[in-house]
Amino acid sequence: MIMNALLSLIVVLVLAAIPYALAGGSSARYVFGVVIPYAAFLFFVVGMIYRMLKWASSPVPFRIPTTTGQQKSLPWIKDSKIENPSNGFWAIVRMAFEVLFFRSLFRNLKTQTYEGSRLAYGEAKWLWAAGLAFHYYFAIILFRHHRFFIEKVPAVVQTADMLDSFLQIGAPLLYMTDVVLLAAVTYLFIRRVGIPQVRYISLMADYFPLFLILGIGLTGVLMRYFTKTDIVSVKMLAMGL
Repeated sequence: MIMNALLSLIVVLVLAAIPYALAGGSSARYVFGVVIPYAAFLFFVVGMIYRMLKWASSPVPFRIPTTTGQQKSLPWIKDSKIENPSNGFWAIVRMAFEVLFFRSLFRNLKTQTYEGSRLAYGEAKWLWAAGLAFHYYFAIILFRHHRFFIEKVPAVVQTADMLDSFLQIGAPLLYMTDVVLLAAVTYLFIRRVGIPQVRYISLMADYFPLFLILGIGLTGVLMRYFTKTDIVSVKMLAMGL
């Protein structure tokens, strides 16, 4: 519901307002500049390990197949190796397509009615494109930010930074990943609130990551193109952690 989106937005705004209002003090600088980054990293690592262990220890009493395609059976019947893998190699191939290219999401369909009661199915690739662009460009942005955490920046990071701004727009140069990331997150949010069925099943936990990542992207754009943050000081702080 819309109330879930509103509550998520309020939580993100409060999280942004707290350091903005309190980070000016000398004691608060240590908390926000040292304690919270270490605590956030610790929570991330411990939380990921906990989630993985909890998932691995969950009982699975039945094998519930979720694949499609022809299963391997008789020699003269051609099986679908990727859709319905019969050994570990093809299972890894199928998993790689899912993890790297969101294969099942690429096959997403939409239903529409024509002439009153005529039901038709069509392709729906925008969700796949927005989701893929969001994840990959977010990963590129994280990779580019390695230059703030190491003294000698590797050539591969410099190359990624150069390719990201190859259009040479503005000063400082405009990163294409910034534009695509914000556009993808905005589309995902509009889709979630614009489609009644999706909006009905959306929880606060669905809106919160969208607003949080949108806020991270917007503050990054503001610091780079408008407020002109002291990058040297930022790198000194990051390397001192």
